[in-house]
Amino acid sequence: MQAHWEHRLIALAGNTVNPSTRPIFSYWAGDASLAKAYALCGKVAAHHSKSFYMASGLLPEEKRSAARALYAFCRIVDDIVDEGSVVGRDAELDYWRSIVQGVQHPRADDLVAQAWVDARARYHIPARYAQQLIDGVARDLRQNRYQSFDDLVTYCYGVASTVGLMSMYIVGFKSQEALPYAIKLGVALQMTNILRDVGEDFRNGRIYLPQDELSAYNISEADLAKGEVTPRWRDFMRFQIFRVRELYAEAQKGIKFLERDGQLAISASSGFYQGILDSIEANDYDVFSRRASLSAWEKVRRVPGLWLSTQFGV
Repeated sequence: MQAHWEHRLIALAGNTVNPSTRPIFSYWAGDASLAKAYALCGKVAAHHSKSFYMASGLLPEEKRSAARALYAFCRIVDDIVDEGSVVGRDAELDYWRSIVQGVQHPRADDLVAQAWVDARARYHIPARYAQQLIDGVARDLRQNRYQSFDDLVTYCYGVASTVGLMSMYIVGFKSQEALPYAIKLGVALQMTNILRDVGEDFRNGRIYLPQDELSAYNISEADLAKGEVTPRWRDFMRFQIFRVRELYAEAQKGIKFLERDGQLAISASSGFYQGILDSIEANDYDVFSRRASLSAWEKVRRVPGLWLSTQFGV
């Protein structure tokens, strides 16, 4: 039985296009300027997210390059909100909105936009998902608290489930049944980010943790400011991690609806992030002074098990 918030997010996603539609293989390798643009996107992904870079490396070349162009687009939009000047921020976001809507061509020096426009066109990625992502990221400019988990999942949809839906088009999907699972995986990934970054976000004036759930565990903003790992905090985090793991387990059921050559990459993205939850637990739920992460070797060690899971459901 689906929760109320799941129905709402599915409605936001809307209907998918015919999943039998195949990419337009213009194969950009023969285009020196596009090859340069895609190469830059790969560098952006490698620099900012080793987990994503490793997971996307499990895709075939064309899909891998498109996925990294998607990542670079998301990264730049996020940086505009987090690091851009107040004066130039709106203009930059409007530029990306116009790119997504197809009313403006990328600037000659904007290699990321050039790669992203090419990738989105070739894989028939709906413009609304890219638009929803921009709007979701921009939400940070006006909102820094969320009353309930039901409120928070809408934010997670905007900044993460949209990425999952766009990735679904790049990886390829066999049925529209894949859609709710992509949404759930996005929520799980973003909730993992939120739990990992509690201390950093608080120092930046943001609390993404549901206010009503903090209150239920008698945790105040003053407690977050102290950054102490107390019995109440451990209980709160156990509850949060349990729920996120349930979301990952639900999302995993949708892997079978994806094209075969993309299943391992999506499972790896999920598996690497689930490892962050393990790391939080190993750090005794201290997300105030320590950043939970997996080493490259810890990620590599997970890949064989993830492969078995996608192949045989082990």
